[in-house]
Amino acid sequence: MATDIKDTAHAVEAAAVMRLLTARPRLLALGEPTHGEDALLALRNELFQELVEQEGYRTIAIESDCLKGLVVDDYVTSGTGALDEVMEHGFSHGWGAFAANRELVRWMRAHNDGRPASERLRFAGFDGPLEITGAASPRPALTALHDYLSARVDADLLPCTGATLDRLLGVDERWTDPAAMMDPAQSVGRSAEAGQLRLLADDLVALLDAQTPHLLAATSKDDFGRARLYGRTATGLLRYHYAMADTPPARMTRLCALRDVMMAHNLLAVAARGPALVHAHNSHLQRQKSTMRMWQGPVEWWSAGALVSAQLGEEYAFVATAIGTIGHQGVDTPPPDTVEGLLYALPEDRRVIDTRRLATALGDPLPSPRVSPWFGYAPLDPAQLVDTDGLVFVKDVPRT
Repeated sequence: MATDIKDTAHAVEAAAVMRLLTARPRLLALGEPTHGEDALLALRNELFQELVEQEGYRTIAIESDCLKGLVVDDYVTSGTGALDEVMEHGFSHGWGAFAANRELVRWMRAHNDGRPASERLRFAGFDGPLEITGAASPRPALTALHDYLSARVDADLLPCTGATLDRLLGVDERWTDPAAMMDPAQSVGRSAEAGQLRLLADDLVALLDAQTPHLLAATSKDDFGRARLYGRTATGLLRYHYAMADTPPARMTRLCALRDVMMAHNLLAVAARGPALVHAHNSHLQRQKSTMRMWQGPVEWWSAGALVSAQLGEEYAFVATAIGTIGHQGVDTPPPDTVEGLLYALPEDRRVIDTRRLATALGDPLPSPRVSPWFGYAPLDPAQLVDTDGLVFVKDVPRT
């Protein structure tokens, strides 16, 4: 079996990844089984650079706040701002502190310097303005959408004034109170004001859609695309806050699902611009349902990758990542009877694996999933190999 498995492995290069696919996908999703490891982010950077140079990819989308990502996109496309400020304000989840993310942004800016707009690389965050501990206020997205429309359509077409939005929104601390994640009673999501805002947000998005010909003639496609992003984000956040005010047992299932719905809508918008590399946790990109055990018990939902794959078909491809060891997190050499253990026996440090051939080589029954001693690493589920287009295996992740 070791020989058969070795025959499925190739060097980690864009060309090797593309050989696993029937055609160049519009969205090539590269998953990771843990967050915050510069070695995995550096590997992502290498693949993105090769995809740009060899396959014509022009966008990278990562698991970060979609509104904050506009700050990064402005910097890499036109040099707006300073790199230190971009890294501080252009990422959520603390991703701006990682050296490999900084190098990605620096390289993209250097690549774009002096190039025409049609050849410039683009950056996108595709997560909602969400954290594990709560959700952002809908104010930035709602007011940006209202400002865009009020400057370009007749005032009598607008469903409300900016002052009305401001009054209904109130202070942002009402929306961002971290206590609301654990206690639905602390959420503002089902207040009378939030209910009115949901209706107004829907009306603003409907007006944006109804005025599409005029708005596309009056503004650039990028400006119109940002307005649509503001609309998706405003309605998505208000829907999320409404679910935060719900009570168990399905509350966390709804919240996980709503987050990935927001991700999926943002990814479909990215796909409309052209081929892109997507990078996020495996659980957000896989085709099968995602599962997680939380304080309220197990939850199960369709990931963004599953939602997008159902719509794009072969224009969506998913390459997962698995790891042998993360010594500084207590993830030691995998048992030899797991998929990670079998791959760990290969001599190379990093390999791209043909997952369908790997599943055949493993035979039936498949090995049992590996058990991780650290909650931050999600081991590969062998049953998902058949729904994965490829696998990147990294033997050892060093401390950085």
